[in-house]
Amino acid sequence: MELVLDKTDLQILDLMQCNARMSNADLARELSMAPSAVLERVKKLEQKQVILQYNTRLNAQALQLKLLAFIYIKTSEGMGCGQTGKELAKIPEVQEVHSIAGEDCFLAKVRVADAAALMHLMRNSMAQIKDIVSTKTTIVLETVKEETQLVIPKT
Repeated sequence: MELVLDKTDLQILDLMQCNARMSNADLARELSMAPSAVLERVKKLEQKQVILQYNTRLNAQALQLKLLAFIYIKTSEGMGCGQTGKELAKIPEVQEVHSIAGEDCFLAKVRVADAAALMHLMRNSMAQIKDIVSTKTTIVLETVKEETQLVIPKT
């Protein structure tokens, strides 16, 4: 069943994505709607799992997490097996795990303090995952753009 979002739903999502702390009253005022109607729509968007959670975006540099790396991971698992992905997802420094097409099986995004921390992560945490056959690591020198926001369709 495909989820259908109307123009008002999309406007609510657009406003909330820019400012998740926007009050219900401010949302209602922005949309020229009754606060109760906006609240009902937001609750439905949460129930339908369109809105998954409310986050605070932190400055990684301020937390001394200065090294960002992407690790391509090849496993001995067959296609469609996700145990390695689940194990990777349990590692706190791993921010994202993607099952990918091509030569490798997974792509993981990790943030750590420095090269020594990355080496420790790979030698201790990742080395414990039995199905990992090989890894290729790309260290990010500079981030030009990094977004968590999705492009909301305009109807």
